[in-house]
Amino acid sequence: MSLSLQQFITESRNSASANIDTLSTLDMLTVINNEDKKVAIAVETILPAIAQAVDAIKQAFEKGGRLIYCGAGTSGRLGILDASECPPTFGSPAEQVIGLIAGGKTAILKAVENAEDNLAAGELDLKNIQVNANDIIVGIAASGRTPYVIGAMRYAKSLGCDVVSLCCNDNSEMAAIADIALDVIVGPEVVTGSSRLKAGTAQKLVLNMLTTGSMIKSGKVFGNLMVDVQATNAKLIERQKKIIMEATDCSREEAETALNESGNHCKTAIVMILTGVDAKQAKGSLQQHKGFIRQCI
Repeated sequence: MSLSLQQFITESRNSASANIDTLSTLDMLTVINNEDKKVAIAVETILPAIAQAVDAIKQAFEKGGRLIYCGAGTSGRLGILDASECPPTFGSPAEQVIGLIAGGKTAILKAVENAEDNLAAGELDLKNIQVNANDIIVGIAASGRTPYVIGAMRYAKSLGCDVVSLCCNDNSEMAAIADIALDVIVGPEVVTGSSRLKAGTAQKLVLNMLTTGSMIKSGKVFGNLMVDVQATNAKLIERQKKIIMEATDCSREEAETALNESGNHCKTAIVMILTGVDAKQAKGSLQQHKGFIRQCI
């Protein structure tokens, strides 16, 4: 039998904040901060499962598949945020990581009534982007029972996709569907049922790990430098130069020269400087070694 809403951990009352409306501003914020401190610890307890998910995402990328987030409300917006940050940070194709939200683009900025309750809409949204068995789907919902997300997960499973759930309640329907269940149990919220708080923070931390981890394992990071960063504005052009200098211990002038000769491709410039080859040879080496700088040098 499925649980009623009141039985979910994310919907229960938090004794630590029972009288939060009577506290001074500083004491009120201290309660919130103390609860927030629990989130990273909750994430820590499921690191092995997150590692499984990262490896599965990397394997999907190797097959030419995509990482597709499906969520509603805060969960959907967090998925879209994470997806949108991947191209500028890692130089990944815009279509490699996709965020879907119940209610579509309108729901990014404001709530769309009842959109999350539409079981068929999740399946339809996946069909509209032609999901296939090479893709990996991550369903996101604090409750673990959102119909839109469940519909998407079930459809993805029927196609043979790897499916991951990210929830903040135990024994959820979404976890039962998933191949890998990421259950981050952060406890009751400071404001009862407001899962944009601790649950949202937990989801953000995990999503950061999923994309950052899979991108690192795909050769998008050298040391701790984001060597595939795209130079889409003046700040990022300067960041590219700094990255090259950090990675190679070269001068600013050498970094600028290599960057110009490489067509503003940070990775190529680094391989050029570290190995003493020209841009064409550096690009060929990177292609041969699937973008991993360490294998080129």
